[in-house]
Amino acid sequence: MTTLAPPAVRVQEPTTAKGGRSGSVVWMAIPALLMFIAFGVIPLLGVLGLSFTTWDGIGDIHPSGLDSWTATLKDPELPHAIWVTFEIMALSWLVQTPISILIGVFLAAFKKYRGFLAVLYFIPLLLSSAAISITYKALLDPNFGLGAGFGVEWLKQDWLGDSKLAVGVLIFVVSWQYIPFHSLIYQGAVRQIPTSMYEASMIDGAGRLRQFFSITLPQIKYTIITSSTLMVVGSLTFFDLIYVLTGGGPGNATRALALQMYQKGFMANLMGPASCIAVILVLAGVLLAQLLRRLGGRGDESQMEGV
Repeated sequence: MTTLAPPAVRVQEPTTAKGGRSGSVVWMAIPALLMFIAFGVIPLLGVLGLSFTTWDGIGDIHPSGLDSWTATLKDPELPHAIWVTFEIMALSWLVQTPISILIGVFLAAFKKYRGFLAVLYFIPLLLSSAAISITYKALLDPNFGLGAGFGVEWLKQDWLGDSKLAVGVLIFVVSWQYIPFHSLIYQGAVRQIPTSMYEASMIDGAGRLRQFFSITLPQIKYTIITSSTLMVVGSLTFFDLIYVLTGGGPGNATRALALQMYQKGFMANLMGPASCIAVILVLAGVLLAQLLRRLGGRGDESQMEGV
């Protein structure tokens, strides 16, 4: 009697990048890569090249070596502009982050009107920064604004004429506009946390405050890093809001690097130094993003640390 051999098991070849799903993913990424090169890398290389030239924005471009960099780095206004930029960055992060987390946690738990509140909170982000600046500039006018209209004495201060008050107003307007965006990010992150973790903590006798610090914050660690990166890198490019609201004043109290770049390039017609400032902004953004990524730990770790 002949014993039949067991049927051969067909081993499926692993999908390769040449013909399987990996290959399709690569092809799908090519258009995005081309767009990034065309509108990101090439303009950046062009700005880097302009930083080694002398150009007034109209005439011929003349190579000048390190002259523009020397003039930029020796400019006595540069350290102050860097200080103002990082001051706005730090203060706006300190204001936006805790408020955004609290609103996000509230929206994640408040189910009845969550959709309506999310839309309501998102409205400031839909408005133009220039329109917001004009509105607040009118509202805070000591002669014709809210203070004069309602007879409130402490609102009649020269908010944009005092250096400290102007920085405070700038931080308030920035936070008012961008807190809704970060709140929605945190809302989505909190909703991904398993409810079983909260139920188990309630059995152990943990209250709302303990749950917030022991469960919610650790579980949204990487969301905090992502939100902070957007805040920090985005604050480097604040221009239209500062330009319309304060114009960099009073004096140079709110003249950040982005505004100084505009003044050098389009008001003083010094495209070389303006390009140097642009390169400095890009390098600062990359370094800060990498620093925040390092502070967040390994990027391949799961957000659900307790699962």
